[in-house]
Amino acid sequence: MDRSAEVICVGTELLLGDILNSNAQYLAQQLATLGIPHYYQTVVGDNPQRLKEAIAIASERSQLLIFTGGLGPTPDDLTTETLADFFGEPLVERPEIIADITEKFAHRGWNVTPSNRKQALAPVSSQILSNPLGSAPGIIWQPQPDLTILTFPGVPREMHAMWEQVATPYLQASGWVQQTIYSRTLRHWGVSESALADRVQEFFDLKNPTVAPYASKGEVRLRISAKAPSEAEALALIAPVEQQLRQRISDDCFGTDDDTLSSVVGQLLRQHQHTIAVAESCTGGGLGQALTAIPGSSSYFGGGVIAYSNAVKETLLNVSAPDLAEHGAVSHPVAQQMALGVRDRLGTTWGISITGIAGPEGGTETKPVGLVYIGLAGPHGYIASQDYRFAAYRGREWVRWLSICTALDQLRRQYPNVLR
Repeated sequence: MDRSAEVICVGTELLLGDILNSNAQYLAQQLATLGIPHYYQTVVGDNPQRLKEAIAIASERSQLLIFTGGLGPTPDDLTTETLADFFGEPLVERPEIIADITEKFAHRGWNVTPSNRKQALAPVSSQILSNPLGSAPGIIWQPQPDLTILTFPGVPREMHAMWEQVATPYLQASGWVQQTIYSRTLRHWGVSESALADRVQEFFDLKNPTVAPYASKGEVRLRISAKAPSEAEALALIAPVEQQLRQRISDDCFGTDDDTLSSVVGQLLRQHQHTIAVAESCTGGGLGQALTAIPGSSSYFGGGVIAYSNAVKETLLNVSAPDLAEHGAVSHPVAQQMALGVRDRLGTTWGISITGIAGPEGGTETKPVGLVYIGLAGPHGYIASQDYRFAAYRGREWVRWLSICTALDQLRRQYPNVLR
């Protein structure tokens, strides 16, 4: 059986759900990139006995154990001493760690306390895994044949730096890295996971690269993963499969890897030297927030109006009072006039509007909770609106989130049609 890695995250706060376990996700991605098999993850609280039980199980089935958390100065930081006790090796204070902590604290005007000295303890035969950003170092340790242990603090920023600067070179030099697993993710909006899967079903039978679908927050992704001796060779395996998938999927794919709907829309606006303004009701500024989350968005984002009340719709966006009275605020005429009004008011190329019923109250038989209208006003006299019925049972924030993403996707899809 191939040697494999196991991730063990230590911290009662993880079990209680007080913080998100982003370290496990990061390490899983990094191990995949390095081509190191990874079959198990464990989360255990700040309890020595339960931590020992986790170590006993993991050391029997995995050959690389990666610990995060439990390396701080407080009494509940027990990872290093529990590991030493389990494998029967004494701890010794490392003077180089004391010197590093002292220097870092001096820059901040702090004094080294007795509790901080606890972080300088390490098993006798271990190497120090240096921490360039914080005071808690980790260890690289082989307590028994064919078992390697790496420990990291739980602070993600510190752990990432230690992994990239120290752990990855160590694993590469130690023969752990034989092949790389490289992935390309195709990202889709406006199509269900099942519908997308039906269109690309035969690709799921591939062995290298593999293709797998998964859905998250309304978005559907296809991950293409290839195993090869190098990243360049993995990419060469991925490229023809990606091309075939794109031909099959067409406009439902909005981007790859780290692309977002906001970043893709931003790229379109920059490319055509266009600007945009938003008029929002039920999303309360969320669309503007999504657009301005992209660095450099000031070059294309003109501003926005949160028009919750009909009075604001009339006075700031020039929405017709008779149309409001006849059709209601959640309607095609109002969505279109909101988009046109904010575009003209702020002097931008595009105006985009959202008006709907996010719930949980306010719905009627003809206009239920989850009904949302999205309006677009663009160049060459373009103006249109579409209505959507989002799943209200998933809650108010779900309706708002889908409204924001769908508005961005609607603009993305209409761009080539409007510019013809």
